Amino acid sequence: MSNAHGKFVWYELMTTDTKAAEEFYDAVVGWTSEDSGMAGAGYTLFQADGVRVAGLMTMPEGALKMNAPPAWIGYIGVDDVDEAAKQIAELGGKVFREPEDIPTIGRFAVVADPHGAVFALFRGTGEMPELAQNANGNVGWHELMAGDLAVEFPFYQKMFGWGKDEAMDMGPMGVYQIFTHNGAQIGGMMTKTPEIPAPYWGYYFNVDGLDAAVERATSRGAKIIMGPMEVPGGAWVIGGVDPQGAHFSLVSMKR
Repeated sequence: MSNAHGKFVWYELMTTDTKAAEEFYDAVVGWTSEDSGMAGAGYTLFQADGVRVAGLMTMPEGALKMNAPPAWIGYIGVDDVDEAAKQIAELGGKVFREPEDIPTIGRFAVVADPHGAVFALFRGTGEMPELAQNANGNVGWHELMAGDLAVEFPFYQKMFGWGKDEAMDMGPMGVYQIFTHNGAQIGGMMTKTPEIPAPYWGYYFNVDGLDAAVERATSRGAKIIMGPMEVPGGAWVIGGVDPQGAHFSLVSMKR
């Protein structure tokens, strides 16, 4: 396996009003944005410190017909997209979009784990510059609200070689399992609580000062649904819903 196998390499927001979403995330996270230049794609690139971090696009017609809400999706690097998609199906997951090429960029597929949390597979045509995980504007933490942690953790271990780190007992909420990629902590997962309608992956964007970022978000129409809360290690987090209805989270070492 290469170092990129099992690493989150890209994030993408599919939403109903791309212009409003672009202005919102530029203001809240501190990104700069630009059109990708791909003919007919209508694809916007978000950058932090000059490095491309995420993309933005209008929700596909099929997703709108299914009444799917706007959402962020994470792309996980793999050595072979076709082989990984096949393995996901064999392990009880689903392949929603079969592997296909993005000219000059790479190959991808849209898939889900055995209980339906959606993510994408990706193999790029070249090396992409990247930020440190704790850099402002990058995604500092990846979190799965799983259908069943006992099923999902072994699934992701087999797929991506993720390691098991500290497990925190959250009382009635269950166990929060931290996981690693190449020995570094990159996220956590736990069985979702009953009030969460469906399993999902969530992404925490690093900001320089949580309270100021929350003010920027709420003044632009976001709703805060969790936090501010201090988490082990001294960081502060919130969970929110952006004006178009996509869930997002923020994290900072400064309140």
